[in-house]
Amino acid sequence: MDIASLRKSYERDQLDETASAADPLRQFQHWFDQALSAQIPEANAMTLATVGADGRPSTRVVLIKSVDEQGVVWYTNYHSRKGRDLAHLPYAALQFHWVELERVVRIEGAVEKTTAQESDAYFATRPLDSRLGAWASPQSEVIASRAVLVANAAMAAARHALQPPRPPHWGGYRLRPERWEFWQGRKSRLHDRLRYRLQDGAWVRERLAP
Repeated sequence: MDIASLRKSYERDQLDETASAADPLRQFQHWFDQALSAQIPEANAMTLATVGADGRPSTRVVLIKSVDEQGVVWYTNYHSRKGRDLAHLPYAALQFHWVELERVVRIEGAVEKTTAQESDAYFATRPLDSRLGAWASPQSEVIASRAVLVANAAMAAARHALQPPRPPHWGGYRLRPERWEFWQGRKSRLHDRLRYRLQDGAWVRERLAP
């Protein structure tokens, strides 16, 4: 396979300062709504990047569950690798890549846990199998086989029946954005990049070279 010859010309849309929102949250909500309307598979999937105590970065795909003026929220196992990374260094970067729209959104900022009440409320909305799975999986740990997960799930079902509570090791994180970047693919690799950064409590919008 000649990977070096793989190319695509981006000509679907443009991103102009005069047509973009002054507030990055509004701009994100607009693009996210368009991604949903375009029926992009898992438009709510985002790459989460963290840095561990060893100084090494790692990434994984997680699902956004809410976004508002307070920040971007996702849920996971606090004992996972990302949970350990965030306990060491509570900063992260997020990235959405909507290939069909030739768009990327990047978000950077400090991360904190959501409140227990928020985590409880979201956990209660999950399907039963997902709630039992939160008890069954020692996320990021080495296990002997898939049979371990199946056995753990069966034990959780036997113990909690139809009302498993939220495990104490499972809950939400909220990233409070300090920087946003919106990338729109353009022809000849002259892509549009608009960055929003906080300065004295206000958002500054500026264009970056591609």
